[in-house]
Amino acid sequence: MSAADTPTGVLLGTFTPGTPEWEEARGGLCITATEIAAVMGCSPWSNRFTLWHKKSGLRVPPFVVTPQIEWGNRLEPSVGAKFTEEHPELVLTQTGTWRHQDRPWQRATPDLLGHELVEIKTSPVALEWDQGVPLHYYCQIQWQLDTLGLDLCHVAVLIAGHDYREYVVEYDATDAETMRAAAEEFLAMVRDGRRPDIDDSEITYNTIRVQPDRYDAIDVEIPDNLAELYVTRREYAKAADAEYTEAKSLLLDALGNGRNAVVGDQRIAYRTAREDGSTIALQPAR
Repeated sequence: MSAADTPTGVLLGTFTPGTPEWEEARGGLCITATEIAAVMGCSPWSNRFTLWHKKSGLRVPPFVVTPQIEWGNRLEPSVGAKFTEEHPELVLTQTGTWRHQDRPWQRATPDLLGHELVEIKTSPVALEWDQGVPLHYYCQIQWQLDTLGLDLCHVAVLIAGHDYREYVVEYDATDAETMRAAAEEFLAMVRDGRRPDIDDSEITYNTIRVQPDRYDAIDVEIPDNLAELYVTRREYAKAADAEYTEAKSLLLDALGNGRNAVVGDQRIAYRTAREDGSTIALQPAR
Protein backbone atom coordinates (compact mmCIF):
# COMPACT_ATOMS: atom_id res chain seq x y z
CA MET A 1 0.00 0.00 0.00
CA SER A 2 1.39 3.40 -0.94
CA ALA A 3 1.13 6.64 0.97
CA ALA A 4 -1.09 8.01 -1.78
CA ASP A 5 -3.85 5.62 -0.65
CA THR A 6 -4.60 7.82 2.37
CA PRO A 7 -5.29 11.56 2.12
CA THR A 8 -2.77 12.66 4.76
CA GLY A 9 -0.82 9.54 5.78
CA VAL A 10 2.81 8.75 4.94
CA LEU A 11 3.73 5.09 5.31
CA LEU A 12 6.95 4.65 7.28
CA GLY A 13 7.09 0.89 6.79
CA THR A 14 5.85 -2.43 8.05
CA PHE A 15 7.71 -3.60 11.13
CA THR A 16 7.55 -6.67 13.37
CA PRO A 17 6.37 -5.65 16.87
CA GLY A 18 9.22 -5.64 19.36
CA THR A 19 12.03 -5.25 16.82
CA PRO A 20 14.42 -2.26 16.95
CA GLU A 21 12.88 -0.95 13.71
CA TRP A 22 9.41 -1.12 15.23
CA GLU A 23 10.59 0.66 18.38
CA GLU A 24 12.33 3.35 16.32
CA ALA A 25 9.20 4.04 14.26
CA ARG A 26 7.21 4.51 17.46
CA GLY A 27 9.86 6.08 19.67
CA GLY A 28 11.32 9.53 20.09
CA LEU A 29 9.28 12.70 20.25
CA CYS A 30 6.11 11.39 18.70
CA ILE A 31 2.70 10.30 19.91
CA THR A 32 1.25 7.06 18.62
CA ALA A 33 -2.41 6.08 18.55
CA THR A 34 -1.90 3.75 21.52
CA GLU A 35 -0.27 6.58 23.50
CA ILE A 36 -2.81 9.34 22.95
CA ALA A 37 -5.18 7.92 25.59
CA ALA A 38 -2.39 8.28 28.18
CA VAL A 39 -1.91 11.90 27.12
CA MET A 40 -5.66 12.46 27.53
CA GLY A 41 -5.70 10.78 30.94
CA CYS A 42 -7.99 7.86 30.08
CA SER A 43 -5.65 4.93 29.43
CA PRO A 44 -6.04 1.82 31.63
CA TRP A 45 -2.38 0.91 31.06
CA SER A 46 -0.39 4.15 31.19
CA ASN A 47 -0.62 7.84 32.10
CA ARG A 48 1.09 11.14 31.38
CA PHE A 49 3.65 10.64 34.14
CA THR A 50 4.84 7.28 32.86
CA LEU A 51 4.68 8.29 29.20
CA TRP A 52 6.73 11.41 29.97
CA HIS A 53 9.47 9.22 31.46
CA LYS A 54 9.37 6.92 28.44
CA LYS A 55 9.64 9.82 25.97
CA SER A 56 12.41 11.36 28.07
CA GLY A 57 14.48 8.19 27.81
CA LEU A 58 14.05 7.33 31.49
CA ARG A 59 13.11 4.03 33.05
CA VAL A 60 9.53 2.82 33.01
CA PRO A 61 8.07 -0.42 34.42
CA PRO A 62 8.61 -3.39 32.08
CA PHE A 63 5.73 -4.34 29.82
CA VAL A 64 4.11 -7.52 31.11
CA VAL A 65 2.32 -9.82 28.68
CA THR A 66 -0.65 -10.99 30.73
CA PRO A 67 -2.80 -13.96 29.65
CA GLN A 68 -5.44 -11.44 28.59
CA ILE A 69 -2.95 -9.66 26.32
CA GLU A 70 -1.49 -12.90 24.99
CA TRP A 71 -4.86 -14.36 24.04
CA GLY A 72 -6.06 -11.04 22.72
CA ASN A 73 -3.11 -11.03 20.32
CA ARG A 74 -3.74 -14.65 19.36
CA LEU A 75 -7.43 -14.05 18.69
CA GLU A 76 -7.17 -10.76 16.78
CA PRO A 77 -6.43 -12.42 13.39
CA SER A 78 -9.56 -14.55 13.81
CA VAL A 79 -11.65 -11.51 14.68
CA GLY A 80 -10.24 -9.72 11.64
CA ALA A 81 -11.10 -12.71 9.45
CA LYS A 82 -14.66 -12.67 10.80
CA PHE A 83 -15.02 -8.98 9.96
CA THR A 84 -13.67 -9.57 6.44
CA GLU A 85 -16.18 -12.38 5.92
CA GLU A 86 -19.00 -10.13 7.09
CA HIS A 87 -17.94 -7.30 4.76
CA PRO A 88 -16.86 -8.71 1.38
CA GLU A 89 -17.65 -5.30 -0.13
CA LEU A 90 -14.65 -3.74 1.65
CA VAL A 91 -11.20 -4.07 0.13
CA LEU A 92 -8.87 -4.22 3.12
CA THR A 93 -5.22 -4.96 3.69
CA GLN A 94 -2.90 -5.26 6.65
CA THR A 95 -0.62 -2.29 6.91
CA GLY A 96 2.25 -0.76 8.86
CA THR A 97 3.19 2.39 10.74
CA TRP A 98 2.14 5.80 9.39
CA ARG A 99 2.78 9.43 10.19
CA HIS A 100 0.85 12.53 9.26
CA GLN A 101 2.26 14.29 6.20
CA ASP A 102 2.46 17.66 7.99
CA ARG A 103 2.95 16.46 11.57
CA PRO A 104 5.73 13.86 11.65
CA TRP A 105 5.22 13.41 15.41
CA GLN A 106 1.70 12.07 14.86
CA ARG A 107 1.89 8.29 14.32
CA ALA A 108 -0.60 5.46 13.79
CA THR A 109 -0.47 1.72 13.16
CA PRO A 110 -3.95 0.64 12.05
CA ASP A 111 -5.03 -3.01 12.02
CA LEU A 112 -6.72 -3.08 8.61
CA LEU A 113 -6.92 -0.31 6.05
CA GLY A 114 -8.82 0.50 2.89
CA HIS A 115 -10.93 3.52 2.08
CA GLU A 116 -12.06 3.12 5.68
CA LEU A 117 -10.25 2.09 8.84
CA VAL A 118 -10.83 -1.18 10.72
CA GLU A 119 -9.73 -1.77 14.30
CA ILE A 120 -9.74 -5.24 15.85
CA LYS A 121 -10.21 -5.66 19.61
CA THR A 122 -10.84 -8.35 22.21
CA SER A 123 -12.25 -7.94 25.70
CA PRO A 124 -12.86 -10.29 28.64
CA VAL A 125 -16.09 -8.56 29.70
CA ALA A 126 -19.04 -6.97 27.94
CA LEU A 127 -19.76 -4.22 30.43
CA GLU A 128 -17.24 -1.69 29.13
CA TRP A 129 -18.63 -2.13 25.59
CA ASP A 130 -22.34 -1.97 26.41
CA GLN A 131 -22.39 1.82 26.04
CA GLY A 132 -20.30 1.81 22.86
CA VAL A 133 -16.57 1.94 22.15
CA PRO A 134 -14.63 2.60 25.39
CA LEU A 135 -13.10 6.06 25.68
CA HIS A 136 -9.46 4.97 25.47
CA TYR A 137 -10.16 3.10 22.24
CA TYR A 138 -12.20 6.03 20.94
CA CYS A 139 -9.17 8.30 21.41
CA GLN A 140 -6.95 5.78 19.62
CA ILE A 141 -9.36 5.61 16.69
CA GLN A 142 -9.78 9.37 16.37
CA TRP A 143 -5.97 9.72 16.37
CA GLN A 144 -5.65 7.19 13.58
CA LEU A 145 -8.40 8.78 11.49
CA ASP A 146 -6.80 12.20 11.98
CA THR A 147 -3.35 10.88 11.05
CA LEU A 148 -4.56 9.22 7.87
CA GLY A 149 -7.21 11.73 6.86
CA LEU A 150 -10.04 9.18 6.91
CA ASP A 151 -13.64 9.70 7.97
CA LEU A 152 -14.82 6.39 9.39
CA CYS A 153 -13.61 3.42 11.41
CA HIS A 154 -15.23 0.03 11.85
CA VAL A 155 -14.50 -1.63 15.19
CA ALA A 156 -14.77 -5.40 15.45
CA VAL A 157 -14.55 -6.81 18.97
CA LEU A 158 -14.74 -10.31 20.41
CA ILE A 159 -15.96 -10.30 24.00
CA ALA A 160 -15.42 -13.22 26.40
CA GLY A 161 -14.34 -15.44 23.53
CA HIS A 162 -17.78 -15.75 21.90
CA ASP A 163 -19.65 -12.42 21.77
CA TYR A 164 -18.76 -10.81 18.42
CA ARG A 165 -19.83 -7.18 17.93
CA GLU A 166 -19.25 -4.34 15.49
CA TYR A 167 -19.27 -0.60 16.06
CA VAL A 168 -18.75 2.42 13.83
CA VAL A 169 -16.82 5.53 14.87
CA GLU A 170 -16.98 8.64 12.71
CA TYR A 171 -14.23 11.23 12.58
CA ASP A 172 -14.78 14.17 14.92
CA ALA A 173 -12.68 17.18 13.94
CA THR A 174 -13.24 18.93 17.29
CA ASP A 175 -12.10 15.93 19.33
CA ALA A 176 -9.11 15.46 17.02
CA GLU A 177 -8.09 19.10 17.44
CA THR A 178 -8.35 18.78 21.22
CA MET A 179 -6.12 15.72 21.20
CA ARG A 180 -3.56 17.35 18.89
CA ALA A 181 -3.31 20.35 21.20
CA ALA A 182 -2.87 18.09 24.24
CA ALA A 183 -0.21 16.05 22.43
CA GLU A 184 1.74 19.15 21.37
CA GLU A 185 1.63 20.51 24.92
CA PHE A 186 2.78 17.15 26.27
CA LEU A 187 5.69 16.91 23.81
CA ALA A 188 6.70 20.46 24.78
CA MET A 189 6.85 19.29 28.41
CA VAL A 190 9.17 16.47 27.36
CA ARG A 191 11.44 18.82 25.42
CA ASP A 192 11.53 21.33 28.31
CA GLY A 193 12.07 18.71 31.01
CA ARG A 194 8.83 19.63 32.81
CA ARG A 195 7.71 16.44 34.54
CA PRO A 196 3.96 15.95 35.11
CA ASP A 197 2.79 16.07 38.72
CA ILE A 198 2.79 12.92 40.83
CA ASP A 199 -0.73 11.54 41.14
CA ASP A 200 -2.42 8.78 43.15
CA SER A 201 -2.19 5.97 40.56
CA GLU A 202 -0.31 2.68 40.87
CA ILE A 203 1.12 3.37 37.39
CA THR A 204 2.86 6.49 38.70
CA TYR A 205 4.06 4.74 41.86
CA ASN A 206 5.56 1.87 39.85
CA THR A 207 7.29 4.35 37.53
CA ILE A 208 8.90 6.12 40.49
CA ARG A 209 9.96 2.73 41.92
CA VAL A 210 12.15 1.95 38.90
CA GLN A 211 13.94 5.32 38.72
CA PRO A 212 16.83 4.68 41.16
CA ASP A 213 19.89 3.09 39.55
CA ARG A 214 21.70 2.18 42.78
CA TYR A 215 21.06 1.65 46.51
CA ASP A 216 22.91 4.06 48.81
CA ALA A 217 22.75 3.22 52.53
CA ILE A 218 22.29 6.86 53.55
CA ASP A 219 19.76 8.99 55.40
CA VAL A 220 17.75 11.48 53.36
CA GLU A 221 16.16 14.43 55.15
CA ILE A 222 12.59 14.98 53.94
CA PRO A 223 10.32 18.01 54.53
CA ASP A 224 8.09 18.00 57.61
CA ASN A 225 4.91 18.36 55.56
CA LEU A 226 5.79 15.30 53.44
CA ALA A 227 6.53 13.25 56.55
CA GLU A 228 3.19 14.25 58.07
CA LEU A 229 1.35 13.47 54.82
CA TYR A 230 2.85 9.98 54.61
CA VAL A 231 2.24 9.05 58.26
CA THR A 232 -1.31 10.42 58.31
CA ARG A 233 -2.37 8.71 55.08
CA ARG A 234 -0.77 5.44 56.15
CA GLU A 235 -2.99 5.47 59.23
CA TYR A 236 -6.02 6.39 57.11
CA ALA A 237 -5.24 3.51 54.75
CA LYS A 238 -5.00 1.00 57.61
CA ALA A 239 -8.34 2.16 58.99
CA ALA A 240 -9.95 2.13 55.55
CA ASP A 241 -8.70 -1.42 54.88
CA ALA A 242 -10.24 -2.61 58.13
CA GLU A 243 -13.56 -0.89 57.38
CA TYR A 244 -13.61 -2.33 53.85
CA THR A 245 -12.97 -5.84 55.21
CA GLU A 246 -15.91 -5.41 57.58
CA ALA A 247 -18.14 -4.25 54.70
CA LYS A 248 -17.10 -7.28 52.62
CA SER A 249 -17.93 -9.63 55.49
CA LEU A 250 -21.36 -8.05 55.96
CA LEU A 251 -22.12 -8.22 52.23
CA LEU A 252 -20.87 -11.78 51.88
CA ASP A 253 -23.00 -12.81 54.85
CA ALA A 254 -26.05 -11.19 53.26
CA LEU A 255 -25.38 -12.98 49.95
CA GLY A 256 -25.49 -16.42 51.52
CA ASN A 257 -25.57 -18.94 48.67
CA GLY A 258 -26.22 -16.26 46.05
CA ARG A 259 -23.92 -15.00 43.33
CA ASN A 260 -24.79 -11.36 42.65
CA ALA A 261 -25.38 -8.56 45.16
CA VAL A 262 -27.80 -6.15 43.50
CA VAL A 263 -29.65 -2.95 44.27
CA GLY A 264 -32.51 -2.72 41.81
CA ASP A 265 -30.98 -3.11 38.35
CA GLN A 266 -27.45 -2.36 39.53
CA ARG A 267 -25.01 -5.15 40.42
CA ILE A 268 -22.75 -4.07 43.29
CA ALA A 269 -20.60 -7.17 43.69
CA TYR A 270 -20.53 -10.87 42.90
CA ARG A 271 -19.32 -14.03 44.61
CA THR A 272 -17.04 -16.64 43.05
CA ALA A 273 -17.26 -20.10 44.57
CA ARG A 274 -15.71 -23.56 44.66
CA GLU A 275 -17.56 -26.71 43.64
CA ASP A 276 -18.64 -27.28 47.24
CA GLY A 277 -20.24 -23.81 47.32
CA SER A 278 -17.70 -22.17 49.62
CA THR A 279 -16.61 -18.70 48.60
CA ILE A 280 -13.39 -18.06 46.73
CA ALA A 281 -13.72 -14.28 46.73
CA LEU A 282 -16.15 -11.37 46.73
CA GLN A 283 -15.49 -9.27 43.65
CA PRO A 284 -16.67 -5.70 43.01
CA ALA A 285 -18.90 -5.36 39.95
CA ARG A 286 -17.17 -3.91 36.89
